[in-house]
Amino acid sequence: MAHVCSWRFVRTFDNFFRLWFHNPEKLFGAYVKSGMTVLDIGCGAGFASIGLAKLVGAQGTVVSADLQPEMLEIVKKRAEKQGVAERIQFHQCTADAIGVEKKFDFINAFWMVHEVPDTQHFLNEVRSYLHPKAKFLVAEPKFHVSDKKFDEMLEIAGQVGLEEHARPKIRFSKAVVLNAALSD
Repeated sequence: MAHVCSWRFVRTFDNFFRLWFHNPEKLFGAYVKSGMTVLDIGCGAGFASIGLAKLVGAQGTVVSADLQPEMLEIVKKRAEKQGVAERIQFHQCTADAIGVEKKFDFINAFWMVHEVPDTQHFLNEVRSYLHPKAKFLVAEPKFHVSDKKFDEMLEIAGQVGLEEHARPKIRFSKAVVLNAALSD
């Protein structure tokens, strides 16, 4: 099984400094609009979930999914302080499945795909959650995921019916925006 970053260490990289490097409005604003339904997989301490909740507005919904219940508690407390908790649904996934039962307009997987035990299963599951024309952002840490590993993930994405839409520049990351192949 792949190593999962413990909730005990999340504040070393998901703290108030992170917004200087990873501003959610700049990262997701081109893809996320008011009223959308968004899935944040491996939400960690919630930097993305909270930013996404602000972008979807009062009519939108963010599902924050994480394997660790402690992470979900951190996100919940932070979302309450930011006044966006009512826009966020908290979902504990398992090591083998995300396990949600809805379709999404946008899905975010920030610095977490390298932690899943079966990349093909994971990407296939994500694909099943995408509305037509929906986007799926994958960002992986440059310091942890090699070019070879990132390219292997992209190859698997193609095999499950995801195609490259864009390659956004995200600090400290290798990133791609995918969507479901049009032939499906």
